[in-house]
Parts: sequence; C-alpha cells; structure tokens
Amino acid sequence: MPQLAKRMGRAKPSAIMMVADKAKQLKAEGRDIISFSIGVPNFLPGDHVYAAARAALEHDSGQYGSNRGADALLDAFLQHIGAIGLEGYSRANCAAGIGAKHILYNLAEVLLDEGDGFAFATPYWTSYLDIGEILDADIQLLPCPPEQDYKLKPAQLDAALARKPKLFLFNNPNNPTGMVYSRDEIAALADVIARHPDTWIVTDDIYNRMVFDGVGYHNFVHVRPELRDRVVFVDSLSKTYGMPGWRVGLMAGPEVVAKAVTTMNSNHITNLPEIVTAAAVAALSGPQDVPTAKNAEFQAKRDQVMAVLDAIPGVVCPRPQGAFYAFPDVSAAFGKSHEGKRIDDDVDFCNALLEAKGVACVPGSAFGEPRSMRISYTCPTEQLQPGLQRIQEFFAELR
Repeated sequence: MPQLAKRMGRAKPSAIMMVADKAKQLKAEGRDIISFSIGVPNFLPGDHVYAAARAALEHDSGQYGSNRGADALLDAFLQHIGAIGLEGYSRANCAAGIGAKHILYNLAEVLLDEGDGFAFATPYWTSYLDIGEILDADIQLLPCPPEQDYKLKPAQLDAALARKPKLFLFNNPNNPTGMVYSRDEIAALADVIARHPDTWIVTDDIYNRMVFDGVGYHNFVHVRPELRDRVVFVDSLSKTYGMPGWRVGLMAGPEVVAKAVTTMNSNHITNLPEIVTAAAVAALSGPQDVPTAKNAEFQAKRDQVMAVLDAIPGVVCPRPQGAFYAFPDVSAAFGKSHEGKRIDDDVDFCNALLEAKGVACVPGSAFGEPRSMRISYTCPTEQLQPGLQRIQEFFAELR
C-alpha cells in the first residue's frame, strides 16, 4: 500500500475536541456532565443575520464568488476594524477565509518556508503548534508562566527576534488564558518589534471585542503605525457574533500578503458561500446589541469563576480580562490522590475531575503549560456555579 505524506506523522487531532468528545460520550451514557472544555460562545447572532441569509438564499446566483471575498464583505470588515482604530486599509489589504484557523494556516503557508523560524508565546492556542509542525517550521516557544501573568515580556521578545524568526504570532486577548495586554504593554513590545525588521508579525486578535474592565483592545499598529507594512491582523465572526459554525475569518495587512492569501484561496476554497457572506455582512454592519450584551455577560461570568478559584487553597490564576477563559495553575494537586486515584499531572487531574465530578476541562499541556487547565465559561449560566462548586469540592477531597 502507498504511504501517507510524511507531514501526517506530524499532524495531531485537536486535544480540545478529544476532551469535548469524551464529555459528549459520558453525557450520552447518562452522566450529569458540565462542560468547560470547548471554546464556543454558546449564543446565536441577531435575527437580522438570519434574515440576510434567507434573503441571499432566495436570490442565490449559484455562481463562483471572489477568491478574496465579496466587496460587500470586505467593505463591512473595513468599517468594523475602523471602529477599533485600524484605519487606512483598503480591499486590497484584506482577504476572507473559512474561519480564522484557515486564514492562519494560509498565512503560515505564504510566509514560512520549511525550516523557517516560527515564534509564539506559551501558553498558545493548540493550532499554532499544529500548523507549525505540519509545515515543518522551526518552532520557537517563548514561555510565559503564571508567575509573569502569562504575558510576554519585552526582553523575552527581544531575545527571540534576535534569532530572526520569519514569523512571530501574537494572540491578544489570549486563548487559553484570557489575558489582555494594556496599551503600555503593547507599546513596549512594539518598540522591540521595530528594532527587528526581518520578521513578519501576525496578530490573532479574534477576541478583540471581548475585553473587560475598561482595559481596551490595542494593536501594534495603533502605537507604531510604521509597522503596518509587516503586521497582519486576523479577526473572525465566530466568537464576537456567536457564529463559529458559519466559518468566516478575515485578515487585514500588507497588500502583498493579502494577495498571497487570495492566491491560496483560489487553490483551496475558491470562495466563501454567497449565503454565508450575506450573513457575515449583516453581522458586521448591523446592530451590535447581541455581542455587546454577551460581552457584559461574560465579564460577570468571569467574576464568578475568579471568586471560586481565588477561594481554593493552592490554586493560582492570573485574572483574565478578555475572551471567555480562565487558566488556573492546578499543580498544587499534583502528587495527591482523589478517591485512591493518584494525580501526577494535568491530564490525570482533568481525567479524575471528569470521572469523579462530571466536569470537563482541557489539560494545560494541550496549550504548552502542563501545570494548568483551561476553563471555558461559556456554558449556560445555570450550569456555571454548580460546575465551579464541583471543582471546589474536588480540591477539598484531595488527600
């Protein structure tokens, strides 16, 4: 039998989906399961989005669309990012894709050759490592432990960029930690980037509308406009508008990069579907009351999560200020046992928590930080406090 390509030996299934699937299986078996695992917003977009999709379906042309993205979608995106201070871009600076993950993969393909340096901070979203390994990049991890609030320090970035990686990928607000960089922190990192002109910068900022406590969203281009010629901003409709299944990702950056991504689209997907495009335009340009209300709801849920985690002896969790995740350091449980089952690491911890208490969380090692676990607090409100209480009980029962 012929063999698969060598890159498939480097490709791995999503660790997040593996936990989510196990939780679904236990629930199907009749277990009372509360899932804090998968990062979906768990709300639906406004009625105007569905109305736009229905209207597009009634008038469907059945034709191929633009490889870059329909003009109406790009215009709506430009208006959308203009509202957060990313102005001065045109359609030629933009491209659409089948979700932000597709955009990120395309960007890695167009910016990285085999063996090129690919730098990003740890903890990281799982797909960053997967993409780098599939493309056989030289992955350069920049550890940001809980002791430094999971945030990258300027000196750390300076040392990393001195190695001249081809691509530095930056995530703000962050998944899995929920951490958000202040304007001063962004400015300090941007000053470092300005001193290293040989590296492309991709900012995966799909949670930019989910920011709490008035801290605001900031990008390297805000504080250093001259970086515009090598910074690529990535956004998505999945989290902000409750549309993960619609699969709409967008980017804005240098024309040469947007053109390259468009070329990849012409070979990978051809175009976004017409109906999806219409829904996306309506979401971006229509009323923003649903995402605004949900952001306030997520902030309140964050407060509930932190109240419980802060009360558990030994647990350390830097306070998240965005997205909908908390990433507590649970290593205080390592070396202990629950109902006779010894816990040696984060995987043991999450397995024991799921089996004993019916609470599904993702082990931190999936994100490059094996002392921690990720809590996604987008579950129905009535499940949040009971799930948190089960975690608290689990810790109290360790011996």
